[in-house]
Amino acid sequence: MKLCRFGALGAEKPGLILADGARVDASAFGEDWDEHFFSSNGLARLSAWAAANATRAPRVPADVRVAAAIARPSKLVCIGLNYRDHAHETGAAIPAEPVIFFKATTAFSGPGDPLIIPRGSEKTDWEVELAVVIGQVTRYVSAGDALSHIAGFALHNDYSERAFQMERGGQWSKGKSADTFAPFGPFVATVDELPNFGNLAMWLDVNGQRKQDSNTSNMIFDVPFLVSYVSQFMTLLPGDVISTGTPAGVGLGHKPPQYLHAGDIVEWGIEGLGQSRQRAIADSDR
Repeated sequence: MKLCRFGALGAEKPGLILADGARVDASAFGEDWDEHFFSSNGLARLSAWAAANATRAPRVPADVRVAAAIARPSKLVCIGLNYRDHAHETGAAIPAEPVIFFKATTAFSGPGDPLIIPRGSEKTDWEVELAVVIGQVTRYVSAGDALSHIAGFALHNDYSERAFQMERGGQWSKGKSADTFAPFGPFVATVDELPNFGNLAMWLDVNGQRKQDSNTSNMIFDVPFLVSYVSQFMTLLPGDVISTGTPAGVGLGHKPPQYLHAGDIVEWGIEGLGQSRQRAIADSDR
């Protein structure tokens, strides 16, 4: 299945994307795609509901806003420097263990919403990433069992304000957590929809110019390992997100560095997970 959400900000509704690409309103199912849904065998229940009802459910008009593909999670855990070429372009050593940081969940936004450049920002950067949605309470899981704890995968852009991240002291999260810095979707594909998650083409363009062009096979630490690793340090709740890192081609890695400004258009995608497009605006224009 492909789970989506739609509607005005603050009034989002749950939906599904059918095999023919149509978006349907799944409000009659009675639940949003949130922690309770994932923790209560929601995917199996939704599958049964969809088999009986999806083809006659109301269609969502094409011009209706695409919202973040799941409701706001309890945690958005990110993995840094998980592609060798990205570590190299930033001048960082290849990590011996995954680098973990958090992104504020208030950064969650729809994949087509405007990207808001924060006040005082001069170094807003892009990072296309594969995101993992956790499907059940996960703690101390082995890599061999990790896949059974995953509900699905989604497209994510881990926007970063590099000056806030690296020049203002402390940890990375202050450069990762501005409003709209975590556009998520356009949908979540369940694991059965994306069996080749370890070998997916991924890309990102700025103003029509290709900046990132890679494949999830180039990760240093793969998805099962990452889920297992993170679960050794914290309990992952249903609906939590792990974003698995970005390949080379970020603005920081260009010589000289290139960063986003109001008016820029960012487009990105991952094979099997669709694509997204955002226009950058100044915070004063939100």
